[in-house]
Amino acid sequence: MGRQSADVGTVGRNGVDVGRVGQAAPEKPRGYRCVTRRRFLHRTALLSAAAAAPTLIPASARGAEGAVAPSDRLTLALIGNGMMGQGHLAGAIGNPALHVRAVCDVDRLRREEGRQRVDETYAARYAGGSHRGCAACNDYREVLDRPDIDAVVIATPDHWHALQAVDAAKAGKDVYCEKPVSITIQEGRELADTVRRLARVFQTGTQYRSMPTIRAVCGFVRAGGLGRVRAAFTLWSRLHPMFGSAYVPVDAGLPGEPVPQGLDWDLWVGPGPWRPYNHEYHRNPRPGVVPWAFCDGYGVASVTWHHSHSADVVQYALGMETSGPVEVCHPSDGQFPTLTFRYANGTLLHLVDHWGMVADVYKAVPKAARLAGNFGGLFVGERGWITSMYGGGPIEAGPESLLAEAELATREVTGANDHHANWFECIRTRRKPSSSEEIGHRSASLGHLAIIAFRLGRSLKWNPTTEEFAADEEANRLRSRAMRQPWRM
Repeated sequence: MGRQSADVGTVGRNGVDVGRVGQAAPEKPRGYRCVTRRRFLHRTALLSAAAAAPTLIPASARGAEGAVAPSDRLTLALIGNGMMGQGHLAGAIGNPALHVRAVCDVDRLRREEGRQRVDETYAARYAGGSHRGCAACNDYREVLDRPDIDAVVIATPDHWHALQAVDAAKAGKDVYCEKPVSITIQEGRELADTVRRLARVFQTGTQYRSMPTIRAVCGFVRAGGLGRVRAAFTLWSRLHPMFGSAYVPVDAGLPGEPVPQGLDWDLWVGPGPWRPYNHEYHRNPRPGVVPWAFCDGYGVASVTWHHSHSADVVQYALGMETSGPVEVCHPSDGQFPTLTFRYANGTLLHLVDHWGMVADVYKAVPKAARLAGNFGGLFVGERGWITSMYGGGPIEAGPESLLAEAELATREVTGANDHHANWFECIRTRRKPSSSEEIGHRSASLGHLAIIAFRLGRSLKWNPTTEEFAADEEANRLRSRAMRQPWRM
């Protein structure tokens, strides 16, 4: 893993089983902790804070106040206590089947805030004193070296995701990693291969896949409810005008500013290219979910904001979640007005600036069609069209009879989902979660392909099996990039 002599940490940001892990048990890596089937059966019996223990089990066996006994709780650490990290931490400490043992962040204010939150919650819950205190770590490797931690939640900036996930897998930890799982195609491939080789349980943080209504729509499309899908549409956003309104992340050349007290900026940058500190990357109080995503050193713009979520559900509905397109069509060649992916079966996935383009430019739906929401997509097939967006109201379709055929329990799309619960259950059963490492890699890769085509300003031929561009050395070089020394994967 990427070792260096100094302490290292990072700052935070903002159930479909697909089969058992078929590998033989690997050689136990550094930091491996043997976890018996019995231990997991007990510790993950409660998958949400509201779940109740069977009444026939005596309270003494369940721990204080009816909670799961300490020896039977799944132990977690949070790496990155930013906007998204805060949400993960709240869910984890509210779940009696879990126990958070460490919070890691290179920002002292954030890690201490997380540690205090954990300790105060557990002190109130476990009056008997079973909580020994949450560790506040500056270096994520301190977390991985601990044998009393079973799994980690990674909620750091994008340039850390793949390296930290690979290191966690090598340390014998199961991993929940925020999306996108990589900042380059090569990083994602190495992550997926490492997780699979070491038989770790990896869940990508694309929760929209696990919302019941979205899952039902995807299943309907996947099963042929629209007939052959001719086209799909999803959003691709530009940067804020202050960064040039580009379709791709940029190096904005921001001026250096004094580093805030308690923030180790060198360790925040880590494997990314060096840039002087500027508050547009990071500050307290938290300015937003992913303020650094505009910068090509630390984030991937639209891929970070929403496209990874959309790619996950769109490719799942198309049956392409572990593959990808065969061509990226740039608008400069005149085939389509916006960047478009073509899949081997002929289905097209068009990226649009806003939903109005679906009716006004592509004429794919009536002008009166209500299209709204950032996360998800629109599918157009032989029999009509249907939406799968979150954040913009109920599911829409045309003709309306398709809604009845889809047999949705509700057209409303709420934030409620079982994404974390699916990961916990798969840790117990050693099955693949709904958004496993390969799916996470392919979802991120779709965005990376778009960025490469935008950067080169031309169309590209892509082989989703070999993950190479056909006879295109220039494009192939953009599949990877070097990490800042001495970091390496």
